Amino acid sequence: MTIHFSYDKQQVMQALRYHFISRPEIRIMLILVNIFALTCATLYYFKKIAPFAVLTGSVMWFFLMISFWFVLPGLVYRRAATFKDSFTMKFDEQGFSLGNERGSRAWPWKALSTFMETPNFFHLYFDSRSFFLVPKNSFRDSDEIYELRQLLKMKIRK
Repeated sequence: MTIHFSYDKQQVMQALRYHFISRPEIRIMLILVNIFALTCATLYYFKKIAPFAVLTGSVMWFFLMISFWFVLPGLVYRRAATFKDSFTMKFDEQGFSLGNERGSRAWPWKALSTFMETPNFFHLYFDSRSFFLVPKNSFRDSDEIYELRQLLKMKIRK
């Protein structure tokens, strides 16, 4: 199966948000900050703490959400030249290859540690921080998406 694609900025930004939120350390931090903010609000309601603590918890929550929702995806998008290129990608039983006008590279399936599927992309992870986004809108139809999904499930052990 061969696909040709380039990236849409809004879809990539959303995919990067999924990536950041799916990281266990970030997920734990978000949960802890939410618990802290809710605890502050509850304690303030029962007049156990001063309004400054609620304000502090709310500001922390606000900045954390802004950073994971806008700042981090924006930084990654601006720094990565990958998102401005056009690619050709081939998938087969032995592995996959990726190419653009400057060259190409092939990988065996064992080079991938895991994959994640989001509404617009397949995230192919080489390790916990290095991954490649394969846009679903580059496939001809839903049958090709299903075929790739099955191939990924068969070849990549989670």
